Amino acid sequence: MRSFQYERAADWRSAINAFQAASADGESNYVSGGTTLIDLMKLDVMRPSHVIDISQLSTDRSLAAIEANSNGLRLGAFASMAQAADHPDVIANYPVIAQSLQLAASAQIRNMALLGGNVLQRTRCTYFRDTSYPNCNKRNPGSGCAAIDGVNRAHAVLGTSPHCIATYPGDFAQALIALDAQVEIMGKNGARKIAFGKLHVQPGETPNVENTLLPGDIITGFQIPAAPWTRRSVFLKIRDRQSYEFALAAAAVALDLDNGTIRNARIALGGVATTPWRAYEAEEQLSGQALGDAALKTAAQAAFAQAQPRDHNAFKIELGERTLVRALRQAAALEIPT
Repeated sequence: MRSFQYERAADWRSAINAFQAASADGESNYVSGGTTLIDLMKLDVMRPSHVIDISQLSTDRSLAAIEANSNGLRLGAFASMAQAADHPDVIANYPVIAQSLQLAASAQIRNMALLGGNVLQRTRCTYFRDTSYPNCNKRNPGSGCAAIDGVNRAHAVLGTSPHCIATYPGDFAQALIALDAQVEIMGKNGARKIAFGKLHVQPGETPNVENTLLPGDIITGFQIPAAPWTRRSVFLKIRDRQSYEFALAAAAVALDLDNGTIRNARIALGGVATTPWRAYEAEEQLSGQALGDAALKTAAQAAFAQAQPRDHNAFKIELGERTLVRALRQAAALEIPT
């Protein structure tokens, strides 16, 4: 790990001010739970000259609270993954969120990692994380993408570009994008909200630009609106082993049913795309359809109609389709208390 200057911020104002001041002299990064940044600093992938510790912001109840009411659910960005996964309101009324967190990482990491940092975690692409490979457009813009002609079994088939096929690794983000969440952000000009679907950007020609946050921005919370489909929701994760492994394919689904007819479906896919991926085409296919094998298969095929496989990851298309169908069946079979 390279040397860096460390500063601890007492509140969000001092954090943003410190970030702005430090950025004039080099690259700055915030650290809270630290489960991504410290890991990448040890690998020499990220090399900040200044690290600003914002973990003290978790003592601000508004930034760490988990609150549910008739309007929806608010998750403070400084709540831990474990706190959200184990919260009774989340488990009962937003099970797709609880499940996406319960299936992620290890118990130790879930106790450390905070929700805000979780949605910003960076890819597990080997070529990104191993600096002996010089050609990685995320790490070294303009150098090329070693994964395209390399070992790409774990890489994305949706949202790719000729410059990057790295998979977005998170699970929680799929639940948020499926449920139309909003992101609360604090920046130098004050507070604002954006749709969660506007937070991440596909690689295009600039894979090193991964989100729409401005320099110094801090994610402070997530708002999930109450809706008829949030209780009938499921997160299904398929991976090489049953624990502490990233998804090869995952599906976050939520359904609003009326006597076997799908009034509304919300679908997001994980493990197969470069960003948290909302499958709008599949949702459109299911709207107004009777719940049956043909409708589910057609929707799954629509979700992957634009997939672009590489030499080693073509299996993800069929795996992703089957994962989505299975998740939809599980959601439809849930017994929802009245």
